[in-house]
Formats: sequence, structure tokens, C-alpha cells
Amino acid sequence: MIDSKLLFEETTFECSKLITQRYSTSFTLGIRTLDKKYHMAIYAIYGFVRYADEIVDTFHEFDKKALLDEFAEDTYKAIEKGISLNPVLNSFQVIVNRYNIDKDLIKAFLHSMEMDLDFTKYDDTKYQEYIYGSAEVVGLMCLKVFCQGDETMYAKLKHPACKLGAAFQKVNFLRDIKSDYEERGRVYFPGVEFKSFDQATKKSIEEDIQRDFDEALIGIHKLPKGAMMGVKIAYLYYLKLFFKIKGLSPEVITCHRIRIPNARKISLLIRTYFGLKLGIS
Repeated sequence: MIDSKLLFEETTFECSKLITQRYSTSFTLGIRTLDKKYHMAIYAIYGFVRYADEIVDTFHEFDKKALLDEFAEDTYKAIEKGISLNPVLNSFQVIVNRYNIDKDLIKAFLHSMEMDLDFTKYDDTKYQEYIYGSAEVVGLMCLKVFCQGDETMYAKLKHPACKLGAAFQKVNFLRDIKSDYEERGRVYFPGVEFKSFDQATKKSIEEDIQRDFDEALIGIHKLPKGAMMGVKIAYLYYLKLFFKIKGLSPEVITCHRIRIPNARKISLLIRTYFGLKLGIS
């Protein structure tokens, strides 16, 4: 006999998986190297954050604030009721309730998305506030899944998880500095003017990102075995992207969006997988 509720939940998780596959090749590859018990939970988290991000970044012909407010309200209702007819929100609420993900993390994330509607320049305080909400809390949501209820482990790994999220987001800011400015009028780095972005400014930003990467790596090696490889893949992918950006002039990254081709992503995945298996990564 078919369990209708289970079928509904499985279908909503499949929707989040499809969203991940369509929007992010690198994230999908990373998830595939996680233990299978983590897959659907991480797909659900990605689907949630991706849709919120799409509201503020791409739905220019609609009232973005109204859409985001409705999305936030529906999110909290889904968590409270334990169900939503929105498949993305339903799969997300299942994970929030199953792993006891703090609502303050969700609130911080949605606040950062709202900041994207209003801010085009960020001072130090707003910059840190935005990075925490848009990236660090996402890492903490994933960490809740990886720790499987072990609050002692979660507490020990919170700081490096935040640093990993921060490193990823700051690399994204460098990679997307052209499109963020030209398409959305944003410059995330505090005190930085797009038209006068120079080598000294770029180097200072890169030194800050390198510190985040260094602190994050300590925590990655302390993750549960089933989670470590997938997170390490994501870490190495972003590190490679970071090194590529470091080797380019400010003029190049303000004129072109930097990418790593899918073939090289797959090659990186294979090398890292066997390197970790053989204990050489």
C-alpha cells in the first residue's frame, strides 16, 4: 500500500534535487561525494536558498520585496505546520524540523536576501552582516545535517563552518564583481569603488579570503567521514577558482566573469576523490 505522505515528501525532495542540478554543477558534484544519507537534506537546503536568491537577483519584472516577504511568510508557516504545498518549502521544512535547525539562522539568511533589495554599497558592519546571513548560516544549516544531532561536534565546528561559507561568498564577490556592478549596481566589498578597483585593493581582499580558507580547512578534517569528502571537494573547487582569480589583473576580473569549465570540475572531483581515498589530499 502506498504511503501518500511519504510519496509527497519524496516528490518534494526530488524537486529540490532537480533545482540543484539545474542551477549548480559544482554543488551537485560535491553532494554526490557525500554519504547518501546526507544527499536529500543538502538538496533541500540548496533549493531553499537558491529560490530566495533568484527572487532578489533575477525577477526584475516583479515586485521583489512582495515576493520575498511572501516567501519568508510561507517558509515560517511551513516549518510551523510541518507541511507546504510549495515543494521547495516542504522539503526544507522537513529538514529544519528533523535536524532542529535554529530559526535564527533562517531569519538571518532571509534578512541578507532583503538587504540585496536595498543596499548597493556596504560598510564594514553591513558587509559582515550580509556575509553571515547569506553564506555562513547556510554552512551552519549543512553542519546541523552532518552532525546528526551531535551538539558537541556542532559547537566545535561552527567557527570553521562559518569561515568556509565566508570564503566561498567572498570568492563569489570577486568572480561576479563585474555583473554585480553592471547588472545590480552593487559593490559588496566595503570602501571599494568599482571604477578604481586596483591591485592593492585586490590583494587586500585576497589576503582576507586566504585567512578564511585556512581556518575553514581545520574544521573540514574534523567532519564525519561521510561528509568530509564532499565538503573538501567544494573547498578545493573554490580554492582553485580563487587561485585563478589571484593570477588575473584587476582589469581582467572587472571585464570578465571567471569560470572553471565543467570538464575541469569533473577532473578535480576525480582527483580529489582518489586523493582522499589514498590519503594524499
